[in-house]
Amino acid sequence: MSLLVEKVTGKAGMDLALNIRHTVFVIEQGVNPEDEYDQFEDEATHFLASLNGKAVGTARYRFTPYGIKLERFAVLQDARGKGVGQALVSAVLRDLMVNEEAKGKIRYLHAQLSAVPLYAKFGFKKVGDMFEECKIQHFKMELA
Repeated sequence: MSLLVEKVTGKAGMDLALNIRHTVFVIEQGVNPEDEYDQFEDEATHFLASLNGKAVGTARYRFTPYGIKLERFAVLQDARGKGVGQALVSAVLRDLMVNEEAKGKIRYLHAQLSAVPLYAKFGFKKVGDMFEECKIQHFKMELA
């Protein structure tokens, strides 16, 4: 099994990432497309995970007034349980470690309940109460 995570650099990679998000969030989870795609697509740093040469996962991060928000983590159903989510989180955090602009900034995310254990493995801790976003329960988590 060959698992590779790369930063998205061109339109072809971006199209693959957006298709994965559409499949996972819009089709599977019923998120309104207007909520899924936002004004931050161009400024965010996107990642694409491939398993045996097939694009199966994506994530992005962006700078906000609060810190750095990790978001839009999505893995296609047939690739779940194969380490893709962990590889994406690792790649994003590694990229932030070498990004001068990221030094000293809080890393945070809004984790769907099912993903809380994944992020906790990397040291993220729940902050505050559970909340609903796009009709899905989430916790805000920050990297300790």
